[in-house]
Amino acid sequence: MKITFLGTGTSTGVPEIGCQCKVCTSPDKRDWRLRTSVLVETEGKAILLDCGPDFRWQMIRNKTYHLDAVLISHEHYDHVGGLDDLRPFCRYHGVDIFAEEDVVEAIKTRIPYVFREHKYPGVPNLELHDVTPGQPFTAAGIPVIPIRVMHGKLPILGYRIGNMAYLTDVKTLPDEEYAKLKGLDVLIITALRKEYHPTHETVSEALDNIKLIRPKEAYLIHMGHSIGLHAEVEKELPQHVHLAYDELSFEID
Repeated sequence: MKITFLGTGTSTGVPEIGCQCKVCTSPDKRDWRLRTSVLVETEGKAILLDCGPDFRWQMIRNKTYHLDAVLISHEHYDHVGGLDDLRPFCRYHGVDIFAEEDVVEAIKTRIPYVFREHKYPGVPNLELHDVTPGQPFTAAGIPVIPIRVMHGKLPILGYRIGNMAYLTDVKTLPDEEYAKLKGLDVLIITALRKEYHPTHETVSEALDNIKLIRPKEAYLIHMGHSIGLHAEVEKELPQHVHLAYDELSFEID
C-alpha cells in the first residue's frame, strides 16, 4: 500500500490569505499546506480520501492520472469543493463517490447540474453510493471499514483501509469505534493547533487518541498556521508520531 499526502492543511490552507506570520511566510515547503486529502494506492487501485478545493492542483502536482473511487468524510467545502474537477477522470466511465447518506444529499444540492436528467455536456459523471455507518463496504473491490467520528457535535466518517486509518476533523471518537482501529500500521489523524478548538483536536488531544489506538506510526493532518513551524513542532512529538506535510509519500506492507 502506498500513501501520499496530497494536502495536510485546514479549511483556510497555509499560507492563510493576508497573513504574514512566521509560518505563512516560511520558506520551508513543509509549512505550505493545501486542504487535506490523501491518496491510497493498493492492489492496483487508487482511492482518494476527500476531494477539496485544491484537488485540481493536487492531481497535477502528484501526476495522478487515474482514480478508482473517492471516499468523502463529510460535506464541508474543504472536503468536497473539488468534486467538479473530477471531470477529466470521467471521460470514459463514471467515478464512484462514497459518502454517508446525508452527505450524498448535500453533494446533490451543492452541484445539482451534475445530477440532472438532461446534463450539460462535459459535467463530471459521478456515481454516488451511500455508506452506512457500522457497515463495511467495498470501493473498487477494496474492503473499507467506516469509522464514526465526531466533528464537534457533527457526526462524520473516517475510513480504515487495510492497516491504515484516516480520521480527519476529529474532536472525539465514540468508545465503540476504538475496537475498529486495533492493529494499525498507520493512523492519520487531525491535530489542528495547540490551543483549544470546539470542533477539532488539539495536538495534545490527538496524542491522547494515539496512545489509546496504539498504531505503529501516526501522522498528524489538518493543521492550521497557528500550530507553528514544521521543523519545530516535529521535534516536540514522540518518535512514532509525525507532522505530515504535502507530497509526503511512503509504502507499508
